[in-house]
Amino acid sequence: MNFVCFNPTILFYLILISTFIPVDQVDAQTNRSPAMSSTSPSIIRLTDVSRESGVTWVHNTGGSGQAYIVEGVSAGVATFDYNNDGLIDIYLLNGRPLKGTAPSTLSNALYRNNGDFTFTDVTAEAGVSGEGYGLGVVTADYDGDGDMDIYLNNYGPNVLYRNNGDRTFTNVTAEAGVDNGNKVGAGASFFDADGDGDLDLFVGNYIDFTYENHVEILRAGKRFSAGPQYYRPVADTLYRNDGNGRFTDVSKESNITSAIGPSMGMVAADFDDDGDIDVFVCNDGEPNFLWQNDGKGRFEEVGLLSGVALDFEGHENSNMGVDIGDYDQDGLVDLITTNFQAELPVLRRNLGAGIFEDVTAAARIPITLTPHVNWGTGFVDFDNDGDRDIYIACGHFDPVELMDDSTAQKVRDVVLENIGRRYRDVSSTCGSGLEIVQSSRGACFEDLDNDGDVDVVVLNSDAKPSILRNDTPAVNQWCQIELRQPGMNAHAVGAKVTVKYANKLQRFDVIAGRGYQGHFGSRISFGFPKDITQATAEVRWPDGGVQWFELNIGKLNKLDRRP
Repeated sequence: MNFVCFNPTILFYLILISTFIPVDQVDAQTNRSPAMSSTSPSIIRLTDVSRESGVTWVHNTGGSGQAYIVEGVSAGVATFDYNNDGLIDIYLLNGRPLKGTAPSTLSNALYRNNGDFTFTDVTAEAGVSGEGYGLGVVTADYDGDGDMDIYLNNYGPNVLYRNNGDRTFTNVTAEAGVDNGNKVGAGASFFDADGDGDLDLFVGNYIDFTYENHVEILRAGKRFSAGPQYYRPVADTLYRNDGNGRFTDVSKESNITSAIGPSMGMVAADFDDDGDIDVFVCNDGEPNFLWQNDGKGRFEEVGLLSGVALDFEGHENSNMGVDIGDYDQDGLVDLITTNFQAELPVLRRNLGAGIFEDVTAAARIPITLTPHVNWGTGFVDFDNDGDRDIYIACGHFDPVELMDDSTAQKVRDVVLENIGRRYRDVSSTCGSGLEIVQSSRGACFEDLDNDGDVDVVVLNSDAKPSILRNDTPAVNQWCQIELRQPGMNAHAVGAKVTVKYANKLQRFDVIAGRGYQGHFGSRISFGFPKDITQATAEVRWPDGGVQWFELNIGKLNKLDRRP
């Protein structure tokens, strides 16, 4: 999150790279002609329904004009079914009054989905108004009772809310032992680190910031946020789930304190397909981490060796958010990371065995993203055509237009349509949802109205959130999957699902924690052509067991593990 004015040299270099990409080579892989793939109109339509949704909550950074670093990075958002009624609900994180700000009551917000694309504020009833300055959030069923719990990664002590199963939550932070001290939070992930069947907790920590060590940056007579390079990074934390409602800090024993960086977004998945869960961590202005798991909960940092630490040019980026998805349909999970101004988002293709290559230029990630700061992101099949499009939330945290007329604090978000292993920017034709001009942060992607396509929730800094309904014409098929299994990991976090149809495949992983310091996608949503009448799901359960299921197309498939 270094403050950088737009660099014309970087723009020139990116144009140069883009100019000399072998287009015929890319099109040979996709079986699409350049003319057809780049000029055919997109059918993706996202409609702004924020006002009629009933979501009236407003995010507040709690700032007093001092430009504290925590103001710019707030906050993530989570979507999940908190009351098990089959509808995806929304949980929004808020800031709190910072030093020098007049006291006020600021609260996180839980909105219950009413099923008709309206939402009801149930924060007080549920007991999840939050404590501390909200930055990151993840949801999962850590105690194996069948409902989703909430973990908040704050500036200040963290919070664990246990779901009581009656539409209320209880703050169990103290008894669980996961407050993580007085740190600046980032992303967080639940996953089974040691293969014992329950969900452990990886907590990202950003930098060592206090009011006393605040660095003041003055430019053009205005205060700007100091970047993370002005502060010391803080080691991340790994908590082992003891299976009795308590967690034990195993950060040192697991070796994750052996490398320290300013963490932002993260995602936990089996990147090398060896049967255990690894962790990718975005670092802000320093090389990314890939923590490779030995299967017993001890990790080795292999980011540089795996090709995810730096970009194609060998530079570290100011990485913000991350998502995984099989963008090229080869059965391996790829990575998209968002970055700071004067840096492109980076698309990394998984070559197998946990080795990645930067294919940003080859995939035509557009250089129009370069001037802006990019935050929340997701691989999403908006048009249900069987491949993963990309959504990128954009916006600066400073009044950057005072220094640089190539961007602004508030800008539009971006939709990139997958046209066969490469992307094109279709934001200008996507409808009113992409006409919103805000400073966006976290973003989530879920089917909010159960109509078979994926909608969007965006948390905007110091503003109301954006609620975007997917109104893309239903010219393709769709299917959805939810997994359940016995034991402490009831929602099968860490499972791998491969959907097969007509000699094609799509790979999905069940993960808890993704995007920009948030959570979405516990329910798998995907699409395929209209003429497909049969599809099969191969489910590789977290313990390695494999089962096959015939899918009901056009429906939510609840797949329970068979004896």
